[in-house]
Parts: sequence; structure tokens; C-alpha cells
Amino acid sequence: MNQQPPGNSSRRFSIVRPSPAEELVIRRTQESLSNQPPRPLPTPTGKPPYHVSLDDMLTPAQMQAMRTSGQLVFHTAGDTGGVKAPQAQEIVMMHMDTDLTVTDATTRPAFFYQLGDVVYYYGEASNYYSQFYEPNMHYTAPILAIPGNHDGDVLDTSVPSLAAFVENFCATEPHLTAESGDSGRDAMTQPNVYWTLDTPFITFIGLYTNVPEGGWVDADQTAWLASELTSAPQDKALIVAMHHPIYSADTFHSGSAYMGQLLDQAIQKTNRIPDAVFAGHVHNYQRFTRVLNGRDIPYIVAGAGGYWHLHSMQKPQGVPIQTPYPMPDMGVTLESYCDNRHGYMRMEVTAQTLKGEYFSVPRPQESWSDPAQLVDSFTLDLKQHRLV
Repeated sequence: MNQQPPGNSSRRFSIVRPSPAEELVIRRTQESLSNQPPRPLPTPTGKPPYHVSLDDMLTPAQMQAMRTSGQLVFHTAGDTGGVKAPQAQEIVMMHMDTDLTVTDATTRPAFFYQLGDVVYYYGEASNYYSQFYEPNMHYTAPILAIPGNHDGDVLDTSVPSLAAFVENFCATEPHLTAESGDSGRDAMTQPNVYWTLDTPFITFIGLYTNVPEGGWVDADQTAWLASELTSAPQDKALIVAMHHPIYSADTFHSGSAYMGQLLDQAIQKTNRIPDAVFAGHVHNYQRFTRVLNGRDIPYIVAGAGGYWHLHSMQKPQGVPIQTPYPMPDMGVTLESYCDNRHGYMRMEVTAQTLKGEYFSVPRPQESWSDPAQLVDSFTLDLKQHRLV
């Protein structure tokens, strides 16, 4: 495949479909899921390969400052929809808003990458103002998103799956939607519900893992994933983002062997290993390390972004897990977790390192203005592919 500079909309794109044997494995795995059925995907609003360049969202001055400093900072979290009890979402966003007030532009987050479940419980357009636009009223940076299972599930089957998500995140032109109310926030123009973000220091491949528990990805998106892994620039960090996590030690959802198999098949086919894997769905924070081909890969669950009900972790023999906690049956080590407070991640990436920090925020019954607390941090050497 001919590779052109990131952000070039004329980049050539070719789909290499899974072999018949691979499609059979994927289909049988999908058919074995005994919960909500997969929902049909909406028609893309843009053209393949479904890329968005950060240059098109920030000002030239912001992009120049980023390149001059050699650093990109961003927020990430999932499961933000504040249905039933909105206070947790409001507190998380209040502290993320504070991060945007720093005077040094080089350390100010450039955007918020949302990991799915923007609106509960069924992605209704009528809930977009209360669960997305109003809580984010003071967040002045762009907000990007991949959909979660609750965004794609539908209660009213006369409404297509993800219709409201597409209207508010995949518009063909920036504009104020009916749901945006008095927020002043334009709809985003992501070209599809699965898409790639190109930035000066990192590439995000964002999947849509659909509605069924454990996830579901069709053959077209599977082929697209392999193509994106192949064409992603080698001189930048690479993140794969999905809603359903591959690893989780919680008591409610647990991880998805199906998503793990799907990603590993793509890695084997392309010989390209992501530097980190991000997910939501489980309403807490967990960081795992997987060692693959001598490389440390952080697998991160960051799903405590605002939904009222947090998910507790397993307690072997009734005792809370002490980290680091080896999980040899899964081939990973649980390095850190937080299951009793909501929170968000602040990420910094340069040409040399990927640094992550997870902050927990006050509980609704506590003083909301108390400082966010640093719970976990890690630094990945992108040249040696080792945690340092």
C-alpha cells in the first residue's frame, strides 16, 4: 500500500477481506453471544479510509505550538452519560474543565476522546442535551467519540441504531443540532462510527464494537482495522480504542475474549502492534500490562467518566486485589485500579514517550471543588517499547 502523509484525504485505501476460514471463526463467535443482537451500522457520512486530522479541528497557532513543544496532551474517559444521577458526570467534567485553564498552552489538553456510552440508556436524541451538551458546556476543546453499546442499542426500533450519535458526531458539516440547545457546541464531523484520528504524535484507530456483551465487529470493519494497522505511520505512537475491554477483573462485565481474538488476528496479519489499547464499558479504572513479542502494552479500562453506578473489582478469597496482580491465565498483570470513585485520564505523548495519569474526583457528597487526586501514572518508552 502506498503511504501518504497523515491527514491526506487522497490516501489510497484497499480492503483485504478476511479469509473464508477467518470469517467462519468470527461468525461462529458472534452467533454464540446470547444477549442483545448486533445492530446494523449506519451509512458512513464520509469516505474511506475514514480519517480525521487534528489540523482540521484546532487553529494553526495551536497546531504550531504543539509541534514546537513536541508534545500532545489530551483527555480520555468513557461511559460519561449522567442518566439517573448526573452529579458524578458534572464533577468529572468540572475537573477536566479546570485542566483547560492552565496558562501554558503546551500542557493544556487539546481534546477529549470519549470511549463510548455518551447517552444512556438507548442513545436517544432527547437525552443528548442533558447527558452531553449541558455537562460539557464549559469544555472548550473538541470532544471526539466512538460509540458504546448504549449509544447503539435502541428501544424504539423505528429509529435506526446510532441515529442520534451520527447526527451529533458524524455530521457532514459543523452546525448546531436540535439537541445542542444553548450550548453553542457544533456537531462533530467524524466520517464514520469507526474512524482514525491523525495527530502529529499519535494515531488513534477507533472501533465500534456494537451492542452485544463482549462486542461484535463485522467483516468490513475487521478488514478496515487490518488496513489501518498496516498504514499507520511507524514514527508515531499507535492507540487502538474500543468500547468493550479485552481485559477486566470487575465483577459485572469482565473482559472480552472475542475482542482479544479479533485484535490479535489483526496484529498477526499485519505484524503491527499497538502501543496501547483503550476501552470503557466497565465503570471503573483498570490498567493491565501485556507483554507481546518483548513489548510492554498497556491495556486500559477508563469507564468511570460519569455514569452513576460504579463496578466493583473481584475479591479473590474475599480479599481486595493487591497490585501488581499477575493473571497468568490471561497473560497480563493488573497494575492498578480504582473502583470506588469516578475519574478521567490525562495523557501526554511525545516522539519518545506515552505518559498516562488517572485522576479520581470527589464523590457527590464531598466538596466538588476539592482537587482531583492522582491515582495511577505510567510512562511507556516508545522507542524501547517498555514501561519505565
